Amino acid sequence: MAVRPTDSWRQSVVEEARQVASGELDAECAFAAELFPESMLARTDEVLLLFESELAALKSPSDENIFKAIQHVVLELNRVNDQYDGAAYETDEREQLCKYIEESLAGAGIDVDALATRRGLGRHEITDEWRAW
Repeated sequence: MAVRPTDSWRQSVVEEARQVASGELDAECAFAAELFPESMLARTDEVLLLFESELAALKSPSDENIFKAIQHVVLELNRVNDQYDGAAYETDEREQLCKYIEESLAGAGIDVDALATRRGLGRHEITDEWRAW
């Protein structure tokens, strides 16, 4: 099963708070809590949990059904990003979310390369049609 990127984002917030509390990091240099507010993390987790559930419900899925699940998760992540003025997901976070989607698909037994190829896409382009983040 793919590891949600929100797990590492939360860990970044905790580690940075520990560093500030211990004096290892000046509070003025701390950014993780601002970059990853708990409300954004919780909402992202809701979206990813729904995606996981959708994938688990697919039995012998068609490409169309798989792409519907991808579209749904991407559009929901767009909504989360919009709630944070388009700044919920920076470059690293975008890459982590795309990797999570690919790994989730693979974990569900879907050959991501073959799926993408059948659509005339590269593996890393499967979210591009809908992705605004």
